[in-house]
Amino acid sequence: TGKVLILHEDTLTGGIGGEISAWIAENCFTFIDAPIMRVGGLETPVPFSPQLEKKFLPKERLKEKFLQVVNY
Repeated sequence: TGKVLILHEDTLTGGIGGEISAWIAENCFTFIDAPIMRVGGLETPVPFSPQLEKKFLPKERLKEKFLQVVNY
């Protein structure tokens, strides 16, 4: 499809998704038709409360970012 969406539970800053994104940009740039999108955990420590943890994990933000990259 020429589109990339990286999903991981780590934070975006300093997370593995940034390294994967950089590798794809360096090695596959000519094949990419849209910006590389990333979805990750919030830039906070992992919360202890199960209800707060649901907001921390990227599952809820995935749909929005998925639609954004598909419709690019």
